[in-house]
Amino acid sequence: MVVSSFQSDQRSPDRPKAASAEAIAISPSPSPPDAAYVHIPFCRRRCFYCDFPVSVVGDTRRGENSGAIAQYIEHLCQEIRHTPSQGTPLQTVFFGGGTPSLLAVDQLATLLETLDQHFGIASQAEISMEMDPGTFDLPHVQGYRAAGINRVSLGVQAFQAELLQLCGRTHQPADIPIAIAQVRQAGITNVGLDLISGLPQQTLGHWEESLARAIALQPTHLSVYDLIVEPGTAFARQYQPGAAPLPSESQAAQMYRLGQQRLTAAGYKHYEISNYAQPGSDCRHNRVYWQNRSYYGFGMGAASYVSGQRFTRPRTRREYVTWLDAGMPIHEPPTSPLDALLDTLMLGLRLSEGVSLVALTAQFGDRAVNQVLRAIAPFLSQDLVRLSETPDPYLFFHDPEGFLLSNTILATIFEALERDF
Repeated sequence: MVVSSFQSDQRSPDRPKAASAEAIAISPSPSPPDAAYVHIPFCRRRCFYCDFPVSVVGDTRRGENSGAIAQYIEHLCQEIRHTPSQGTPLQTVFFGGGTPSLLAVDQLATLLETLDQHFGIASQAEISMEMDPGTFDLPHVQGYRAAGINRVSLGVQAFQAELLQLCGRTHQPADIPIAIAQVRQAGITNVGLDLISGLPQQTLGHWEESLARAIALQPTHLSVYDLIVEPGTAFARQYQPGAAPLPSESQAAQMYRLGQQRLTAAGYKHYEISNYAQPGSDCRHNRVYWQNRSYYGFGMGAASYVSGQRFTRPRTRREYVTWLDAGMPIHEPPTSPLDALLDTLMLGLRLSEGVSLVALTAQFGDRAVNQVLRAIAPFLSQDLVRLSETPDPYLFFHDPEGFLLSNTILATIFEALERDF
């Protein structure tokens, strides 16, 4: 749900134009990527809020009986093998979607083997897989575990049947504890749940119930996202953002505060604007993004950040295959110094610890950091942004009120940097 000041998903505010290389100190060359995202685009049906690059296969098709999925796995392996290795073994791998739990076990194993043969996968790597309740059984998840999966993110979204139906989800509330039990029975103990607030007809009572039922299942990780009505989705054709039956901006903020209160009281650390974890269970892969580190991306619509260059692949299977056959050309220019600074701020301030001013100065110089501090001064005085003490001061958002106004604060910083650089 797009609102003026509250976006827990925190999409980027309008960006200033790129600065010249002389305007801001050139940052050091990014370290080689040691993380890989693999996009599995197949779903039984498209959820009504989804604008991700996905392919609908229906309720009866999955990796074992779908030629389209089998062919896509071949194309993914082709892309992986033709991507230059930077020589650093992978510390994290993330299979996202779409619905990766529609893959056959041997298809997942083939992808992991190809990644390991080409890049190497560290022995203690975090290997995550997004899964939807009702799309797998115990033999499947046992096979995934044997192939190397050691972390699961379960797409729950809500615990009310009527809300799941309104979203176009294929599972029922009763499927959720069954799915978690199967994952744990297979030996995967690092299990996260995804929830969405701000859904059509969702009340504060619904949200409180979903939080309570999620906590009762004792996942190691919880992701809590505020609905954004994206252009081109079914929801965009049905609903006007900020208008009933969607919760108001005030109600959405109440849901965010309630999530923060309930989850932290239950022992979960609010380590990122939309994410909570038990001690030691932060998502290592997603921290790569938030710390603006390099990563590989594979598959249609996937993004990568390698050697200071961001690139997003074509969003349809036909265009993706054409791109592969053309030799995987990349036309985007390297990220400018200003864009690198803005990305570092926008992503790093999502984290509860924020961004290190020492590291920011080393990468971008005193002038840029001083301008950031001048732009953010009003928010420091309002206690929406805080600055930790030396020896290594960190700039971070107050939880929850600073997070609630994060887009407004970031837009102010961006405008100041555009004006002065």
